[in-house]
Parts: sequence; structure tokens; C-alpha cells
Amino acid sequence: MGYVVAAVLGYVLGSIPVALLVARRHGVDLFATGDGNPGAWNALEQLGARRALPAFLGDAAKGLVAAVLGMAFAGWWGGFAGVAGAMLGHAFPLYTGFRGGKAVMTFVGGAFALAPLAALVCLAVCIVVTAATAFTWGARAAVVAFPFAQLALDPVEHVIATGALMTLIGLLFLLRSRPRVDAGVP
Repeated sequence: MGYVVAAVLGYVLGSIPVALLVARRHGVDLFATGDGNPGAWNALEQLGARRALPAFLGDAAKGLVAAVLGMAFAGWWGGFAGVAGAMLGHAFPLYTGFRGGKAVMTFVGGAFALAPLAALVCLAVCIVVTAATAFTWGARAAVVAFPFAQLALDPVEHVIATGALMTLIGLLFLLRSRPRVDAGVP
């Protein structure tokens, strides 16, 4: 029962359209610009780093809070259910007609509760690669490094479970790949 409660709470938290709200505050409709994705990355592209930071932190907070609440209800697996619910809420949000994002930052926030050491290692990877190149490469390097860091630090069952969450992100990228709205592509 604790898993169900965690998943439902996660879904409700995940449904909060943080990036849309942040962008709207700056007069930008994320559905109508960039790749049309109502998530933190499109907010970054449309608003710049400083103005998009609350979108990144808010989307991550949804996963982190869902994981912590889930862990309070049912241990690590409750945290997993909470993050899964939050990611589904972000991808298919109740409040925006089920038009959501790809849940990457929601996963990242949840990872800091589910696999804190691996998440910290990947944060360090992101910082180092970003300093050497650009944030786009730092973020990608951290995502690629996460399963390896987690495999070195956590039980294999946890790696398999978070791998399933990362697979959801991959599926969302496949399903939601669309031309950029502002690229003049019909």
C-alpha cells in the first residue's frame, strides 16, 4: 500500500508544470517555442541559464521530494515508486492536459535520494565537463556516467530499477522527438 501512496503522491507532484510557470513569468510559452517541450531544457534554451535555473531546480525538486516521501512510506522501493510516479506526472501532467516533458530533471532530483553517492559523482562529472566544454556536454556526460557510478556504489537491484526509469526517459525522447517550433519546419 505504501508504494501506491508514494506513486500517487509522486504523480501529483510531478504534474506541477514548473518550467511552464517559470517561462510564463517571463512571457514565454514553452509549448509554442523551441522544441515545444514544457521542460527545463527548453526553458534554458528560451530563457537563458539565469532565468531558467528555477525550472531546473523545480523539476528536480519534484523527483527529490517524491523520493523522500516514498522512502518515508515504504523504504527505498517506496522512493523508487515515488520517483516513477513523479516522472510519469511530469511526462503526462494532470494540470496541462497530459502534455508534458521528458522527465530528465525529475529523474535527476530523484537520483539524489535513491542513489546519492552516484548522483554526487555525476554532479562532479557534469561540473568538470561543463568547465572544460559546455553545459550541454556536461549534462550528457553525467547522464551517461550515472549507471556506471551507481553500479560501482549501489546494489545491482537498485541499478536495474533506476535503469528502468532511464529507459522511460529514452522512450519519451523517441515518442516526443519533434521539429523545433521556431525552425520554420512545417
